[in-house]
Amino acid sequence: MVRRPIAAAAAAVLFVEAVGIVFVNWILGQVVDGQSMSLAGLDPGVMATSTWIMGGLSGLYLVVCGVVLVRSALSDRPPGRVGRILLIVCAVVHVVLGALAVGLVGWPAFVLMMVEFGLIVLALIAFGPRVERDRADPVDAPKSGPENGAPAPA
Repeated sequence: MVRRPIAAAAAAVLFVEAVGIVFVNWILGQVVDGQSMSLAGLDPGVMATSTWIMGGLSGLYLVVCGVVLVRSALSDRPPGRVGRILLIVCAVVHVVLGALAVGLVGWPAFVLMMVEFGLIVLALIAFGPRVERDRADPVDAPKSGPENGAPAPA
C-alpha cells in the first residue's frame, strides 16, 4: 500500500531537517560566541551554549520522530500511543513554525514546512488508529443467550 512509502518519506524529511536544525543552531552559537555584547545582562558564552543545547535537543527530537516513522514503515503497523503523541506534537510544531516562517523567511519556507506537516499527518492518518485486541478471543467467549435458541427468561 501507500502508507509505507509515505512513512519512509516523512522519516527521510525529518532526518534531513534534524541535520539542518543542528547545523543552523551550531552556526548561530558560533556567531553568538564570537560577539562581545550581552543581551539583557546575559553572558555571550551562556547564550552560545544554550543555542547549541537547543539545536541538539531539537535535532534529537526530530530523529526520534523519524525513527518512529521508520519503525512504522518497516513493520507496516501504526505507531504506539507514545509514538503517535510524538508525531502529533511534531506536526503542531511544524504548523507553528510554518506560520512564523511566512513573516521571517518567506513563502518558500512556509511551503516546505507545510509539506513536512502534510507528510507527518498523512502518515498518521494512513496507518489509522492502533487496534488493541483483547487477550481472550471473542470466539471462545461464552454465549450470552440460552444455547437452544429459546428467548431468555425475563
